Amino acid sequence: MMLRNLVRTSVKLSFQLSLRAYSVEAIKKRPPKILITGGLGQLGVECAKYLREKYGRNQVILSDIIKPTEEIVSDGPYMFVDILDFKGLQKIVVDHRVDWLIHFSALLSAIGEQNVSLAVRVNIEGMHNVIELAKQYKLRIFVPSTIGAFGPDSPRNPTPNVTIQRPRTIYGVSKVHAELLGEYYHYKFGLDFRCLRFPGGNYQCYLKPETRLPMMHVRDALRALSEFLEVPNEKLIRRVYNVTAMSFTPEELADAMSKYLPELRISYQPDSRQDIADSWPQVFDDSEARRDWDWRHELDLDDLVKLMLKEVKEKIIVK
Repeated sequence: MMLRNLVRTSVKLSFQLSLRAYSVEAIKKRPPKILITGGLGQLGVECAKYLREKYGRNQVILSDIIKPTEEIVSDGPYMFVDILDFKGLQKIVVDHRVDWLIHFSALLSAIGEQNVSLAVRVNIEGMHNVIELAKQYKLRIFVPSTIGAFGPDSPRNPTPNVTIQRPRTIYGVSKVHAELLGEYYHYKFGLDFRCLRFPGGNYQCYLKPETRLPMMHVRDALRALSEFLEVPNEKLIRRVYNVTAMSFTPEELADAMSKYLPELRISYQPDSRQDIADSWPQVFDDSEARRDWDWRHELDLDDLVKLMLKEVKEKIIVK
């Protein structure tokens, strides 16, 4: 009798352990539920499309305080989210069982300089809200940074991963604040904080022709973000990494474009943004990202030009 009970207990315990192991594996295989804040800005919509293709349409919630277009609503879940409303954020995370939070909400350099007090609220107070939320609910949180997190005292060619920063725009100051706060929460509370410093994206010629800046196509930027979020924690030596693809000047871009548009003529009209650009890195050193989690860009300057021209032609045809 004792032997029979012992066998039954062993079988039951074995089954429970197997079931528990199965449940853990099932959770591991479940695609993450992702919330994107500031989703109608530069990267949000494209990021949502990219991640929905990877994890499923309903796994990615795009959010902002702006009224979305019909196209955005039809693409997948969209919600009104004010990052200054902690309880509203909290409710969404709980109700939708969010696992990852991608925090894009921010006022960029030129706009931030025109309204510093608003930039402080959105970029700094908003960051405090999302990082507290991530700590409370053990979320993996990604916050993008930028070449704007460096200043005129930083080495510019190349700019290493760890160096003096001291930016001179409120946007840059808020990004250094986000980087340091995220690193602090990681070491103090074990928060899974991740941050990539992205170079320039959309390129407008408000600079001198010889102004060199790091650049990357949005396709490479989104791939870097996605791959970085999936890297096991034990592989990450640090929480903030530079990533880049190339560096070029407006003049070099014009030369590359003239191969396909021989009639192209460009006039240069530098404005106040020239001073900001002159304080940014010229060449980004992303060797640590390439070493630690095997980051590799795919698109060079010629690829970027071809894609730009293709996208412009498609927009013209659609119109």
